[in-house]
This record gives sequence, structure tokens and C-alpha cells, in this order.
Amino acid sequence: MFGTSIHWTTFFYLLIDTFIVVIAAIENFKLKRLSFQRYIILGLLYIAYNTTGGFLPIENLTDPLILQYIITYGVAIALCLYMIYYLFKDYDIIFLKFRASFKNIAILVISSFILLFLIPYVLTNSLDSARIVFTIPTSIMAFIFLGLFYRKISNLKSSNNFISKRKRLALISISCIVLLPILTVIGDYQWLTFSVMNLAFYAITTIEINRYLYFLKNKDIVYEVFTFNKEQKDAPINIKIIYQDLTRREVEIAVSILNNLSYKKIAKDLYIAESTVSKHASNIFKKTGVNSRKEFLSRFHKNS
Repeated sequence: MFGTSIHWTTFFYLLIDTFIVVIAAIENFKLKRLSFQRYIILGLLYIAYNTTGGFLPIENLTDPLILQYIITYGVAIALCLYMIYYLFKDYDIIFLKFRASFKNIAILVISSFILLFLIPYVLTNSLDSARIVFTIPTSIMAFIFLGLFYRKISNLKSSNNFISKRKRLALISISCIVLLPILTVIGDYQWLTFSVMNLAFYAITTIEINRYLYFLKNKDIVYEVFTFNKEQKDAPINIKIIYQDLTRREVEIAVSILNNLSYKKIAKDLYIAESTVSKHASNIFKKTGVNSRKEFLSRFHKNS
């Protein structure tokens, strides 16, 4: 397509992802407090992934071909790592052992790329050999992560339909990311690889849309918490949802607290540690000018 190696499906995903990111950036500017920053960064990485993976390598460029592969694989690795980071922020992934923090996972993946892809490529000058050496151990690590993540959230039941949907969509997104090394070894089938990878982005997009709809659905419960100014009561609904300085996670927890759920139940619903719920609750109380859960309920629950 266009005299390059990009497939029409990849170009289509590039256009769709760009449109989604532009809409998210506009909404982020309008909402101000309800930041979509992490989501926008993820979308920009997908745009970079579709662009580099679709157009590169270009064989008639003067630069060594390996530099183009470094760019392509580097963007793909950055995308996968950021997706893991995204999940780390949404779920307290405390089930990983052996100090498997996000930082350590990033160091491990980058080191593996250098030792198992770049060095074999330089020694053998064979892209296929380097791909196999790199992707086999990477695939094993990825499936271990998927298994641990699945075990983390699959046994936790929630009566909250929003939470249940988010769990399924998160599993879809991480499963697509895990398949990337295998798809790379199979061959350069852009229509397949980029369809699977972009499905992960659309699953995350659905999560964010559902999250926003969840906030709108519960706006009456937390209206007094997030507006404070009575003059805003007659304002259009699109500017009522301001949420002051509360983060999206704090909004979710505030809704749960005002629904009289215990910290233990909130932690179970959101797949996070109870201590994390307590920490978020403390921030909520501080931002809304109260000193305790009891005072928070007393001040805002009667108004909702």
C-alpha cells in the first residue's frame, strides 16, 4: 500500500486509533479533572506501533536494516510494557513473586532483547534465528504472567456488572499482548498480528468508556461530593461531572463508600489490596474536607 510494506488493515487501524486518541484528548481537555493521560499515552504508543510496524523496514533506506528493526521492536516492547504498567495501575498486581515489580519486568524484557535478539542477529546476520532465540523465552515469561494475572482475578466474584465487564476486557487485552511473540515467530502477517494487537487497545477503550458511563450512572450518589458549588446544579450535565481533584480510582472508591460497602468488599470488587483502598479513602477524605469515613458518610450520603 502506498508503495510500502504496510497492509491496508494496519493502515485502517492507524486511522481508527488516531481518531480515538484525538477524541480522548479533546474530552480530557474538557473534563480537566478526570484525566485520560494514561489512556492517551497508550493510544499514542499504538499509533507509533502501527506506523513503525506497518511501514518499516524500508529496504532502500541508507541506514543499516538492523536500526529499523531496533525501532520497530523497541516500539512494540515499549507498548507491551506500558500495557503491563496500565494493568499495574488498575489492579494491585501483588501476586508476582521474586521481586517482579514493573521496573524489574521492564529491565528483564529490555535485557532479553539485547542479549537474545541483537547479539544473535549481529553474530548470525539472520533475522529468523534472532526472532526464535528472543521470542521463545519471552513467550514463556508472557504466558506465566497471563496465568498469574488470570488466577489473580478469575476467582474473585463481583455483583457489580461494571467490575465484571472490566475483568473480562482486561483478560482479553493482556491475552492479545501475550500472543505477540508467537505471532512474530509465525511470520510477517500484518493483518493477523495487528488485528490481535489492536484488539487489546479496543478492549482497554471499552473499559474506559464503561468506567465513564459508570461515573455518570452514579452521579447522583456523589453529586454533592464533586460539585460543592450549588450554582452548578442548573448547569448542563456534561460540565457537572467535574470530580474536583479526585482521580478516577478515587471516584470509584467514593461511590462504593457511599453505597456503604466495607473496605474489604471494595478491595475484592476492584481486585486491589485492602490497604490500597484505605489509602485511597484517606486521600478522598482529605480532598473533601472530612476526617473519617463516618464523617464522610454523614456529610455527603444524606445529600445523594
